[in-house]
Amino acid sequence: MEDKILRKLFLGFIQIHILHHAKEHPIYGAWMHEELQSHGYEISAGTLYPILHSMESDGLLTKENRNVEGKIRKYYTATSKGKEILDQARAKAYELFKEIK
Repeated sequence: MEDKILRKLFLGFIQIHILHHAKEHPIYGAWMHEELQSHGYEISAGTLYPILHSMESDGLLTKENRNVEGKIRKYYTATSKGKEILDQARAKAYELFKEIK
């Protein structure tokens, strides 16, 4: 039960984390998966890829297909809307963390 609750809370943090990196440089799923794991997020590819697709549908990310060693890899970059949302999320998170620390 607690895992489900924490998972719901962390999904928002994961999206902010994705936007942060997608603003810095194009990202792809496997790289993002490793990055999230390095920060202690236990997330499966079956969870991550739908998040990326949803963020693209919401206009936060744009996707570019690139041929890498004969395989198509999808790279995601933050859109202007995604960058605006990231700035707002950072401000809100900062206020929240100041209060709960």
